[in-house]
Amino acid sequence: MTSGTTAPVLRVENLVRTFGGVKAVNGVSFEVMPGELKALIGPNGAGKSTCFNMLMGQLKPTAGKVFLKGEEITGKPPRAVWRRGVGRTFQITGTYQSMTVAENVQMALMSHHKRLFSILPHAYKVYREEAIELLDVVGMADQADRACAILAYGDLKRLELAIALSNNPHLLLMDEPTAGMAPKERINLMQLTADIVRDRGVSVLFTEHDMDVVFAHSHHIMVLNRGELIADGNVEEVRNNPKVQEVYLGGGTLYKQEPADA
Repeated sequence: MTSGTTAPVLRVENLVRTFGGVKAVNGVSFEVMPGELKALIGPNGAGKSTCFNMLMGQLKPTAGKVFLKGEEITGKPPRAVWRRGVGRTFQITGTYQSMTVAENVQMALMSHHKRLFSILPHAYKVYREEAIELLDVVGMADQADRACAILAYGDLKRLELAIALSNNPHLLLMDEPTAGMAPKERINLMQLTADIVRDRGVSVLFTEHDMDVVFAHSHHIMVLNRGELIADGNVEEVRNNPKVQEVYLGGGTLYKQEPADA
């Protein structure tokens, strides 16, 4: 992970979102650095999804600012944010079930390159090689011609990750990436994500409920509670933070994963 005086990929300043009289997000500020894998955690209703939706443009902030590589993107629509280099995966996958694995990635590539007019009549040829390369990154090149409708859930998650990489993002937002996955699939997907961070230099901000996943792979962790950021630090700092322990375990100590040979 790059550190020091390097400028952040994402900078969030005093972000606020209200719904009526309720502040779902209240004065949240943070940074994500180049090559950083950062977790945003918190109990249900803490404001994580609201925060994500403001970063990606699905929601406009009531107040505050969002900067991507120094450019303000506050309130810009999702397409504009995506075109500036932000990819996103969702808790519930949204692939085209009637298409093949490769065709799903090709559609994303055509959109990125502003060539959606190429859909007819020979779309299956457009950006085929680039799609296979992205599928190879996530370990699915050998399934390129399979229909999405018959994929296992873990494979759909990996396909969605390939689609999210189609715009060569500076920042990848991953909303509950391991939700609904078996334990081994969770480990494999997050290790894949960590490899992408290392090999491609992509910064990742992800939400997650599985604390084993969070502690095993995050460089830094932020904790939201009732819309406010109560902790932002490395794994040990957050694990030992009294406020975090109170939120998660009523004052108990957060589980510390022991080495495999312990």
